[in-house]
Amino acid sequence: MIVGILIAIIYTLGSVVDLYMQTQMYSTYPNGIDLTSSWFFGLDILDWRLMVVLPMWLLVILISIIAIWIGYSMLTTPAPVPLEELEEELAAEEESE
Repeated sequence: MIVGILIAIIYTLGSVVDLYMQTQMYSTYPNGIDLTSSWFFGLDILDWRLMVVLPMWLLVILISIIAIWIGYSMLTTPAPVPLEELEEELAAEEESE
């Protein structure tokens, strides 16, 4: 569960946030005019890097959510009853009948 959370956080910081910072810090616009600032948080929505990073990010986040769900269910599910105790209970029920 913790590994899934860490993967989601690290991958988000390394892909989507990094792409956003790169496009904001190192972008040069002709004549100093920013034509994309009012669109998608200043990102060019037709940039090929965005088309590659976002689907991969969604896939990693989906896998991380599944891993977190499996980890949570394993953490909260009680341990099964040992087989020997179950056999003893069944034998006790048969004797009482």
